[in-house]
Amino acid sequence: MSPMEPEVGEVFETRGRTITESDLVAFAGLTGDHHPQHTDADWAAAGRFGARIAHGMLVISYAVGLVPFDPDRVVALRGLDSLAFKRPVMIGDTIRVRTRVETVRRLDDEQALVTTAWRIVNQHEEVVARVRVEAIWRLDGEPTAVHDEREGAALEGGMVLL
Repeated sequence: MSPMEPEVGEVFETRGRTITESDLVAFAGLTGDHHPQHTDADWAAAGRFGARIAHGMLVISYAVGLVPFDPDRVVALRGLDSLAFKRPVMIGDTIRVRTRVETVRRLDDEQALVTTAWRIVNQHEEVVARVRVEAIWRLDGEPTAVHDEREGAALEGGMVLL
């Protein structure tokens, strides 16, 4: 396998991101999803979860933002599969993404289709969502090793490896 190609079984975990009330308000405004479960404290308090919760798509969007894709390697996200929301994400919860490379299938000499399994977890180590993510991965050129100041880790082959 090329040093630029991710290896099946590689795992990594992202930094955390705390969900705020402002996140829910901004996401509702951007998407037009003003369901009272996310935007109406009184309505949500009387509901199943007892409080407002984050939009599921907000959680997935933030997960994509947490995974440090190297633009020299990751050409594009190709798809999401088997998305399941397992628990609500409350205002004040901190999420992070645990990722495992499941498959690497070469498309040609320059690119591969990489499938990863994501587990989005909260501060209590509970899985709040899971999804399989496919990305088109560039194999040509020199391996990338860029220092990421936020994490103090090296980006190698396209993602932060822990």
